[in-house]
Amino acid sequence: MWWLGVHGGAGESCLSGVLPGSAAADHGWPQTPGEQPARVVLVARSNMRGLRAAQAAATQWASGLVPGVDVLGLVIVADAPGRLPRPLRDFAHLVGGGVPRTWTVPWIESWRLGEPPALSDAPREVRRLVDELHALIRPGADGTTN
Repeated sequence: MWWLGVHGGAGESCLSGVLPGSAAADHGWPQTPGEQPARVVLVARSNMRGLRAAQAAATQWASGLVPGVDVLGLVIVADAPGRLPRPLRDFAHLVGGGVPRTWTVPWIESWRLGEPPALSDAPREVRRLVDELHALIRPGADGTTN
C-alpha cells in the first residue's frame, strides 16, 4: 500500500511509519508490475493549498488519467492544532466527496519535532485509520479501482 502525498509536507512519510508494509510514494502515482493495481491513500494537509492539491489528485484519478491505481481514500492531516475554520471544513468535505473514504489525523506535535512515528504513541484517530486500512488491504477486501 502506498501513501501519496499530494504536495510537499503532507505527512505521508510519517504515516508510512505507523503502517508496516506501506511506503511513501514520493509525490508521484505509484505503478505496480503485473495486473495488480497499486493501492493508494492520498495524503494532504488541512490548509487550502493541501486541500486543493488533494482535489486535483482525486480529479486525476476519477477521470481515469492514472490507470492501475486503486484509491482507498484520503487522509487529511491537521496543519495546526485546534479546530479547522469553517471555510476549510466545508472545502475538506467537498474534496472528500471525490474519494471512497476520508480520514482526519489531528495535529501531532511529536511528529512536527521529528520524533519517529509509532502506532503505540499515536492518537486514536491514527490507530483507527490503521485498523480500517488493515481491513481494506487484507486479501479479498473490496477497494475502488478506477
